[in-house]
Amino acid sequence: MSDQTIDTSEPKRDGAFVAFRYRNFRWMWSASLLSSSGSWLQMVAVPYVIYTITGSGAWLGFAGFLGYAPMVITGPYAGSVADRFDRRKVLIIGGMIQAAITFVLWFEWVSGVRNIAFFLVILTLGAFAGGFTVASWQSFVTELVPREHLLNAVTLNSAQFNAARAFGPALGGVVLATLGVSWCFFFNAVSFLAMVGGLLVISVPPLVRAVKVGKSRPIAEMRDALRYVRTVPGIVTCLIVVFSLGMLGGPLFNLLVVFATDVYKIGDGAYGLLAGCLGAGAIIVAPIVAGAGGRASRSRVLTIAMVAYGVALVALGAAPVVLVGAAALLVAGAGYLGITASLNTTVQLQVKEEMRGRTMALYLMVLTAAVPLGALVQGWLVDIIGVQKTVAGAGVLFLSVFLVLRFVLNRLSTMDAVDHAFGAEDALHIAEAEATEAAIDPI
Repeated sequence: MSDQTIDTSEPKRDGAFVAFRYRNFRWMWSASLLSSSGSWLQMVAVPYVIYTITGSGAWLGFAGFLGYAPMVITGPYAGSVADRFDRRKVLIIGGMIQAAITFVLWFEWVSGVRNIAFFLVILTLGAFAGGFTVASWQSFVTELVPREHLLNAVTLNSAQFNAARAFGPALGGVVLATLGVSWCFFFNAVSFLAMVGGLLVISVPPLVRAVKVGKSRPIAEMRDALRYVRTVPGIVTCLIVVFSLGMLGGPLFNLLVVFATDVYKIGDGAYGLLAGCLGAGAIIVAPIVAGAGGRASRSRVLTIAMVAYGVALVALGAAPVVLVGAAALLVAGAGYLGITASLNTTVQLQVKEEMRGRTMALYLMVLTAAVPLGALVQGWLVDIIGVQKTVAGAGVLFLSVFLVLRFVLNRLSTMDAVDHAFGAEDALHIAEAEATEAAIDPI
């Protein structure tokens, strides 16, 4: 069944769930939900295990570095692969490899291995495997629905990710407290297999590609992407913001275990619920972004979201009790969704199709270079000045970045432009679809 096959004879262009009329998108959405939920289960367990073994914020930072740094190395190749090969097949192969690696992680833990070096090696291998597929995930959604429904599809994809982001950590906390670490790893490995099963039933027509198989020049092609991106001011702005987000906000999830253990002194299950507040905040604000808020310009959405996120980080750093910290995390999750919505949608709309995979890879490389760098710095600072001052300082710096972009450089308005690659009809569809815009979360 082709990707244009729907449940009714003619799809409507309005409605919050129009993308679900397309069978392929439904399968991808379901596969993504399973995989995202499993990944968040593991992401709860990993910081807990590392902090339990080492008791060190610096080790947490190093683990965060290893979790993202491989994606910087694989970025040029991932973008080349996404533009050159069948993205569905890339995702299937990548999912099988990630399942195998995660089963090794599970077996390592149930066998009683507690060697931090071996543990980090396995996590690094998983990050390399994921790095080769992430650009294909970002680009694949454009093959599943017509262009006029792209933003609706991205909105719904964002909803499943943030649902998993809220549900996964909360469930992870319960699993961690009742069944133990090994089950978090086991469920994640199974979720990769379930994702592969969903992708196997998707059938998309061959995509005409500007980049031909057999002429792979990943580094040269990434240089081409850099030259291209420099000509699109809106995408350059997105790269600046996403670097700041990764550097200053990216380490937050890993540091929550320090808040739970040292600041609030709560149990494992409550730690999972605390982590789930980030995703819950995104879900709460999603109707606003997809409804009335979506009719605002992307630069306005980004303005509100950046301020909310920065203030939330400062508030979390100053929060004296867990309930105040949870409230700050809800706001941080809402701000994060607004930021990623405006950034990802801007990139998807302003990039040319023949440059999509490489540009998305570049975007993700910037993010994944910033997150490990931020994890190293913030992990080191946690051991010196404490987690609260570290996170509050990151919030102040993030607000400073916003002030410079908004009032000194006046760059945020560049995000509202529509690239010349879109025709008049496309611009009309984009204007209509902005009422439901949101974006896939890159982390």
